[in-house]
Amino acid sequence: MKRVSSANVFSTIATTTLLTSPYKPPDKGNCKSNNVKVMGNKKTGVHGNVADYHVFNGGVHSGKPSFMKWTLNDVVNVVRSHRIPCVFAVGMVFFMYVEYTIRMVPHSSPPLDWGFLLTRSFHRALASRPLLNTVLAALNTVFVLMQTVYIVWAWVIEGRPRATISALFMFTCRGILGCSTQLPLPQEFLGSGVDFPVGNVSFFLFFSGHVAGAVIASLDMRRMQRRGMAWLFDILNVLQSLRLLATRGHYTIDLAVGLGAGILFDFLAGKYEQSKTTKTSTFSRSMKEIC
Repeated sequence: MKRVSSANVFSTIATTTLLTSPYKPPDKGNCKSNNVKVMGNKKTGVHGNVADYHVFNGGVHSGKPSFMKWTLNDVVNVVRSHRIPCVFAVGMVFFMYVEYTIRMVPHSSPPLDWGFLLTRSFHRALASRPLLNTVLAALNTVFVLMQTVYIVWAWVIEGRPRATISALFMFTCRGILGCSTQLPLPQEFLGSGVDFPVGNVSFFLFFSGHVAGAVIASLDMRRMQRRGMAWLFDILNVLQSLRLLATRGHYTIDLAVGLGAGILFDFLAGKYEQSKTTKTSTFSRSMKEIC
């Protein structure tokens, strides 16, 4: 016979569903004891004549499928209270239809990129004005140097290594992915000798280190309440993305994943810092106890 704390049962039952729960959390006042006796697949003593529950590795799950307890009111509450997931559900169905009916791009044709289509006028302007292309490339290189200086400054001068750790994680992962799948350089690519990396050298298309680095710096600025600088970096990042699309220096997917990568690796760097801080605190307490 296995005993399960009633508090654990209350907590587990209350969180068994993702959106609106058709389960009613047991009233602690109706419990006859502080412990729930579980015999085989059945339990007693939680909430009178409630349906049986199963215990799986310490968790509690209703013996009946969840949908059998849904009511029309539950469905209405999902739509009212969880509009964003509902919008995503519609989006999933729509793009499933698009995916299974869309015409595939032939191997003899260049990739279809909506970012390229939306920046055609900008691309023509840069192609017809090489000096303008060079000036924008130089300004973009300055922006990349601003990112680098800030990230290194945060570590070397301010003693906060999170942004630097995040950048190391990000560029290493970018290198692995860039080597794994080498995308073809767009046919209309407009290079420049002053673009970062300076000189017409090879580079990874997937994913954009320009965008990811700017996101990492911006997130660190927000943590330090440097909101003005963060907004400036965000605006420059948007302008940088438009230029990269116009020069065909990156595909749209490179920029989108670069944005996500910056957020992801900043989060992972924070988790890494937290783990090291916890271990250091534990070690310090142990040493104090020994001494």
